Amino acid sequence: MISVSIVEDNEQVRTTLGRLINRAEGFRCASQYSNAEAALEGLPRDRPDVVLMDINLPGMNGVECVRRAKAAIPGLQVVMLTVYEDTENIFAALAAGASGYLLKRTSRAELLEAIREVHRGGSPMTTHIARKVVQSFQRTGASPQPTENLSPREAEVLDFLARGFLYKEIADNLGISYETVHTYIRRIYEKLQVRTRTEAVAKFLGHRDPGAG
Repeated sequence: MISVSIVEDNEQVRTTLGRLINRAEGFRCASQYSNAEAALEGLPRDRPDVVLMDINLPGMNGVECVRRAKAAIPGLQVVMLTVYEDTENIFAALAAGASGYLLKRTSRAELLEAIREVHRGGSPMTTHIARKVVQSFQRTGASPQPTENLSPREAEVLDFLARGFLYKEIADNLGISYETVHTYIRRIYEKLQVRTRTEAVAKFLGHRDPGAG
């Protein structure tokens, strides 16, 4: 059972998310907060597995809330769920400690899968957001490492990651289990010396097309 807390000032959105999570098998909505200050007070008590965090909150914004929540609760996994898709907000959230970044137009099925993914140690991102991060890596001259040391299947899995596929979708396309995909991705991270999906994709795309961006 994955427990999820929601920090969202829009009551309708907050209620809809809470209902979605409670009705989904394997999920439980641990708490809901309409502002960052209340969340910082309650989250240490709730101890959720994953927090869905809006950015535009009254008072303290979501990015600062992530920074303080991560300091107070080591190991807390936070996914930004927002309408903002500009590079400044994306990197501010990731730098503050967010593990994922999704847009509010993300489908319900994709949102639930993203919560599962971050709970298992992944870094889910809307495909459009991941592309922005990759392009920023390339523009700033990040030096991607070669990927020739990946096995053919690892390279295949990484290619699916680069195209924005979720772990379950990769498993379905390759005819392997979710756990096997997770194992391949862990090996890919080790070989590329990265810690997140975004870094792995940046190195992969940068190696294939170093002049992009």
